[in-house]
Amino acid sequence: MENKENREKNGNYDELKNLGSVTISNKDKKIFCLTIIGEIEGHMVLPEQTKTTKYEHIIPLLVSVEEDKSIDGLLIILNTVGGDVEAGLAISELISGMTKPTVSLVIGGGHSIGVPLAVCAKYSFIAPSATMTIHPVRMNGLVIGVPQMLNHFEKMQERIVNFIIKNSNISSADFNKFLMNTGELVTDVGTVLDGKKAVECGLIDSLGSLSDAISKLYQIIDNNNDSGVKNGKQEKEKSN
Repeated sequence: MENKENREKNGNYDELKNLGSVTISNKDKKIFCLTIIGEIEGHMVLPEQTKTTKYEHIIPLLVSVEEDKSIDGLLIILNTVGGDVEAGLAISELISGMTKPTVSLVIGGGHSIGVPLAVCAKYSFIAPSATMTIHPVRMNGLVIGVPQMLNHFEKMQERIVNFIIKNSNISSADFNKFLMNTGELVTDVGTVLDGKKAVECGLIDSLGSLSDAISKLYQIIDNNNDSGVKNGKQEKEKSN
């Protein structure tokens, strides 16, 4: 028994040290806590001094959580400035397609591609002091073939918007209004929403803290166990 406990402690330490994640056990339930912080790193390696979340680490981790029968649910904690669009959307799609109960909590910020990452869970929370920046897809550097690149950006933006609309309660009209707002950001178009506004517009389900997010995750797990769909396909829980 002692060796098993030591192995679990060492495993948790390695997860926390290498991936910023940890598995938490509470009586008969076990949840996996995944942190998405800093900048989402995609196909390009970012400078060493930049705090990053690497998609090549997160993707196999999500597969492992989905297939591990001992894990009952996934808690995602976000404090991200955004980053690589395709990597962020890929992670969001994986979480959205999981059968395990999932709950997200935005603390600090859930900006740019952090928005689909925040809404991809079955239920989402945001801290009152947190903010979310909504803006169109953009890039830096030389652009060759401007009309073709703009068409590519438009299609990419459409994919992101459709995902957010599908996985939250915000209307398409409201989201596009925030997206193309020219009166708020000095050097860009878009909108910054604080926690209360994010909930009022339907982007995030509820205001809350860590305890609220954990309690909600345990509630979803219990509801699924009672209805016998612990490993069955679940629809995103909508707020009233």
